[in-house]
Amino acid sequence: MAIDGISQVKQLIPDNFRISGIDDQGKASGVSFGEYLNSALMKVTDLENHSDQLKEDFALGKTDNIPEVLIAGEKANIALQFTMSIRNKVVDAYSEIMRMQI
Repeated sequence: MAIDGISQVKQLIPDNFRISGIDDQGKASGVSFGEYLNSALMKVTDLENHSDQLKEDFALGKTDNIPEVLIAGEKANIALQFTMSIRNKVVDAYSEIMRMQI
């Protein structure tokens, strides 16, 4: 019995949220873990920079699109929270491995 439900979920992910170097089957296409991690962190940084730029433009009166400014800020905040939760899980996993007795 094949379970293919996850493949349908992948179709819902927008292209700009996909990490480069990972194909549709989840296999790495010649990209190291470090490059993958760097790519993900760069996307978070880009979201934060975009949010900061929109806030600055709003403060200077260059834009009056308040919803766009707020949405960009929330996207950056959610991305940062997600990144920190992953970091915490990695630290917890490392700590657990270090406590294991051989």
